Amino acid sequence: MDALKSLGTEIVFGLPGVHNLPLWEALGETDIKLVGVRHEQTAGYAADGYARATGKLGVALVTTGPGAANTLGAVGEAMASAAPVLVVATDIPSTLRRPGVVRGVLHETSDQQAMFAPVTKGGFTVRAPDQIGTTVHRAARLALQPQSGPVYLGVPTDYLRQTVPHRRPPAPHRKPDGDVPDLARAEALLSDARHPLIWAGGGALRSGAGEAIGALAEKLAAPVITTFAARGLLPLDHPCLAPNPVHTPEVGELWDEADVVLAIGTDFDGLMTQNWRMPKPPKLIAVNVDADDAAKNYVPDLTLVGDARGIVERLLPKQRPGLDDITLRLAGIGRRVRQRVRDEEPQAYDLLSTLDEVLPTDAVLVSDMCVAGYWVGGFHRVRAPRKLAYPMGWGTLGYGFPASLGAAAAGTGRAICITGDGGFLYGCGDLATLAQEQLPVTVVVVDDGGYGMLRYDQDREGLPHRGVDWDSPDFVGLARSFGVHAERVSGFGRAFRRLLGEFVESDEPNVLVVRARLKPPLNTSPRWYRT
Repeated sequence: MDALKSLGTEIVFGLPGVHNLPLWEALGETDIKLVGVRHEQTAGYAADGYARATGKLGVALVTTGPGAANTLGAVGEAMASAAPVLVVATDIPSTLRRPGVVRGVLHETSDQQAMFAPVTKGGFTVRAPDQIGTTVHRAARLALQPQSGPVYLGVPTDYLRQTVPHRRPPAPHRKPDGDVPDLARAEALLSDARHPLIWAGGGALRSGAGEAIGALAEKLAAPVITTFAARGLLPLDHPCLAPNPVHTPEVGELWDEADVVLAIGTDFDGLMTQNWRMPKPPKLIAVNVDADDAAKNYVPDLTLVGDARGIVERLLPKQRPGLDDITLRLAGIGRRVRQRVRDEEPQAYDLLSTLDEVLPTDAVLVSDMCVAGYWVGGFHRVRAPRKLAYPMGWGTLGYGFPASLGAAAAGTGRAICITGDGGFLYGCGDLATLAQEQLPVTVVVVDDGGYGMLRYDQDREGLPHRGVDWDSPDFVGLARSFGVHAERVSGFGRAFRRLLGEFVESDEPNVLVVRARLKPPLNTSPRWYRT
């Protein structure tokens, strides 16, 4: 706890177990806030939501064996979305472990750290009690180091009862920014481009490169397409911001006609590129902290390795004309995309319009993997960085509600969760946490009586419904049984607008259940328009 405090940790999320109770005792001697949850998966997701809302380290404290294993789905999402999360899990007593043998100790796993290897940047198991503090620092630095991501830290439970000397935490090591080769070549390629395009990913947002990218875009007269992870990178009124998502034909044309693409902090994953059916541009310049990451999907013609913000600030070319033309074109694209949404799914248009109208300026919107969440993740007008958390890294259903607890606990604004009935049921037991902590969360549960996206897939294939329909529980009664205020409406009309406006202005947690069925948008794979 001293080590976490020295790292600036203000809040942790966790669940007690027989092995990790000493951590709870130690927390009582610090001013680190503990948010106790009802499932270890929630601890992982909440730490992720906190990390995305703040850019700081999210910390989950869990117990040995099944407790640790319960976090794996959440940790996998953090890994795919580069969220800096530290999972601190106890392990069986060192005195009872016998290498290569599973003896049947309570909660024993043959190799608990190895269980986390596929879904983390790295892992550490403390080998001696006096190494706890230094190992915490090493694990936290790895989690925060670009590209950020989750890290596992295992501590044999018997070490937590031993007395060790206090040690000064190691000084953080900063690698000085060195020369970036090929800057001049990159500037020349961009200056000569007739149709330059900037593609900005999550690495651009995490580095704080928004202002520099906006300035560069204006000088190049280049539209800026942001990935799901970079939503909110530029202000909504920026003249070069392209409407999302690139999956709509109107925005996709910008990619198709670009002769030079500057890709900043992105790996061009399958979800953004329609599984790489989008053609590679004639010239591709990549800015990335990892050259291998930059080249794993589209091989760049030029790679600038380093921090996105620093490189873009050094890349600003001379002023170019033509900004008014691109601004007018992007405004026209925005109108056509909005009209497309209104024509294809009026209810989704009403949902998006209401969010634009009633959300507080500091609100954090957290979407789940559900049809309403796909509309919000792709088409909501995100006002600022870190104001949208969307699990399109790994695509974990059940992310929205528990992640919103972490986003709200961060204190950066009210969290509004958009989830479906299926995803909400994954973690609805943490309504108890919501009520106990009185976190500022509004949960919008879109109840379509089943797994709406999968139902659409079966309908599209002409298949009978199997496993996708159910009789919904009384979500309003469920929330109220936990002491959380809840109401129900049908559709996204006036009643929804009125109630959501009231709910987001409240100081208390609340749940709004909406009975509605939506058709999925173009940013879902069954509706990708390319062939």
